[in-house]
Amino acid sequence: MLIVTHGGKFHADDAWAVAVLLVLFPDAELVRTRDPAIIEAGDFAIDVGGVWDPDTGRFDHHQKGFDGARQSGVPYASAGLVWRTWGARCVAALARAHLGRDLDEDTAQQIAYAIDADIVQYLDLSDVGAAKNAPGGYGLSAVISGYNPGWMDEQRLGYGEEAEAYRTAQFRRAMAVLTDILVNAVKYRVGALLAVAQVREAQVLEDGRVLFLANGALPWSSVVRKEMPKVLFVISHNVAEQRYMIHTVGVSPDSFEARADLPQAWAGLRDAELAAVTGVADAGFCHNGRFIAAARSYEGIRTMARLALEEVDRLAVSAA
Repeated sequence: MLIVTHGGKFHADDAWAVAVLLVLFPDAELVRTRDPAIIEAGDFAIDVGGVWDPDTGRFDHHQKGFDGARQSGVPYASAGLVWRTWGARCVAALARAHLGRDLDEDTAQQIAYAIDADIVQYLDLSDVGAAKNAPGGYGLSAVISGYNPGWMDEQRLGYGEEAEAYRTAQFRRAMAVLTDILVNAVKYRVGALLAVAQVREAQVLEDGRVLFLANGALPWSSVVRKEMPKVLFVISHNVAEQRYMIHTVGVSPDSFEARADLPQAWAGLRDAELAAVTGVADAGFCHNGRFIAAARSYEGIRTMARLALEEVDRLAVSAA
């Protein structure tokens, strides 16, 4: 198996595309070149060759007349072209390797769509000049581009075989970073899917306004936000730290606004100060943003949840 991509400077889109293929074909040989004969001989030609034809392993987007785009209108670069064809199979392979889970085709495809929306389309947008990097130049595409040799590296290494070997080594380092990001994305999304049933079955307290999770590591926010409109606070057991937490419920995934905040009087307090205000002897802290607080015992966090609800009710009466 031969994977060919262009030599010289690399970008996040070609590094991602090759990384995906190497997950699926780990024994494949990688060659970075612009030699037409080698490109033609490759089983895959990535970001080079002037052809988009998934059936023959051709994934370029630079050719005249190329107009490939997602239904959303976001144009494809090589990252998206490879992900479109191989993403679901890559997701399934990583879920099996890192989580011991066999995903059905539909689940793997849905996760692949989600990763495209979260990550891949931004690599494509950056490559075609349609998206700005994060402030400070440290969006993912800029971070990956930073693995390219700078002018001082080239001055030190020259422009012969040593320089190209260094550039290829840097390309592999960049792919390793992207592979880690991909693995983490798959693990998170598979975990979130498996957690849904447990969150739905969690104990509901305080007339349905508080949800208790025995395992605080479960990702719960999406399920609670979409399916449990009455829940104002979630309390959970942080098993690793052996303490209990109370969390607010965000109104959307992109906002810090909560359905209800923790009491203003708790903001920024810790230990004895928070215990004095709440009457909970083992109270630990309340974040200054009033979206999370802690106590060492279940009884303590239940009391804090009741106090938080009383404050919500008091403010509602005052507003009326």
